[in-house]
Amino acid sequence: MDSNVRILVADDDAEDRLILIDSFTEVGFTGVLDCVENGIEAISYLRDAAAANALPSIIVLDLNMPRLNGTETLRQIKSHSDFNVIPVVIFSTSVNEIEKEECLRLGATSYMTKPSTQDESLDTARYFCEFAEKVAAKN
Repeated sequence: MDSNVRILVADDDAEDRLILIDSFTEVGFTGVLDCVENGIEAISYLRDAAAANALPSIIVLDLNMPRLNGTETLRQIKSHSDFNVIPVVIFSTSVNEIEKEECLRLGATSYMTKPSTQDESLDTARYFCEFAEKVAAKN
């Protein structure tokens, strides 16, 4: 795995973040995995990362978060010239098709339902790692 890859995870659920962190570790991710708890923290992180020339390769974004939900966070990400090209993967428990279509319309690269088993969590972490590595290789 490429140690230059950086992934931002925005999710208010501490258990979901821990499962992701453990899954990334288990699949051998050696890059940087940064986690924030809500959309406001995600936007602040991205502004700081842009100033430091250390933007993430991809953003993994939950929808149901306090302070600034995932849809509004996505809207702000895609309207900001410093980081609107970063691929955003919506990662949610919601299977609502209208919500999914709205996120894709707003510029999300893909929409994934959160896994319910450990094997699915590992597969998800592998997908995020491979996707982030492909994006990083293009930049």
